[in-house]
Amino acid sequence: MAEHRLHPNDLIAPLFVREGIDEPQPIASMPGQFQHTLGSLRVEVAELHACGIGAVMLFGVPQQKDSIGSQAWNPEGIVQLALADLRNDLGDEMVLMADLCMDEYTDHGHCGVIDGHGNVDNDATLEVYARIAVAQACAGADIVAPSGMMDGQVAAIREALDGSGFNQTAILAYAAKYATALYGPFRDAVDVTIASGGDRRTYQQDVSGTREALAEIRLDLAEGADMVMVKPALSFLDVITAARPLCDVPLAAYHVSGEYSMVCAAAERGWLDLDAVAHEHVLAVRRAGADLVLTYFARRLAEAMQ
Repeated sequence: MAEHRLHPNDLIAPLFVREGIDEPQPIASMPGQFQHTLGSLRVEVAELHACGIGAVMLFGVPQQKDSIGSQAWNPEGIVQLALADLRNDLGDEMVLMADLCMDEYTDHGHCGVIDGHGNVDNDATLEVYARIAVAQACAGADIVAPSGMMDGQVAAIREALDGSGFNQTAILAYAAKYATALYGPFRDAVDVTIASGGDRRTYQQDVSGTREALAEIRLDLAEGADMVMVKPALSFLDVITAARPLCDVPLAAYHVSGEYSMVCAAAERGWLDLDAVAHEHVLAVRRAGADLVLTYFARRLAEAMQ
């Protein structure tokens, strides 16, 4: 009689791969999560596949960062190497997604190119996103996922992919990404510090609103997005529900690091049942209208469903 149910194939596992380490590094603020080596990532993804999870999202942590995030499109960059390994291991049995952004790769921590006044230059950033998209597609990504919230990013990436012969590579647009305090543990995971105590409120969305998010979703769909994302998930269930009627493409939601770590911290103190709450939270995201959920609980939930 259950109106909604979870299945492992509803879940996408976000994973971190770090350059220059010899063994997986635990992420202190995200219990149970790791910065992987190329080798440990291959093992993890194989085990996720065995659990029934059909897709992973890769985030890279490079050794070297610069002002334009050049390692993000380097053919020998950490995510490109990881994509090639996983494609060789699993063929088409796992959907490989790559986060397409610059903040992990820049020395200033912003999601784009900085102009002479310290502001993100939207149009210059689009040129970089296009290069990253092609590099990721060349390495084996099935889906590229622009998360920087630049205006026109989907159209620029679609043009670059099609022009390079990757017309079958899909785009998952972070269409409604809010400037929230819930990203703190993620920034630990990718070693990102925003320069000069700045923030991303000039290009991410204000947490108080819904209308702007829906407008951004419509724009991304018009530019050719194959899927769209709401981020965070649990704190913005109303946005997911409002977005559902707008989308005739898959709607994803990202159950983010802060939402994950709060549950882990409370469970460590014995205040709640981690597995029960994890299931309820992710089920709520599906109930609100998301077809797919990116969650750090993906493996734990999938194993419990077996």
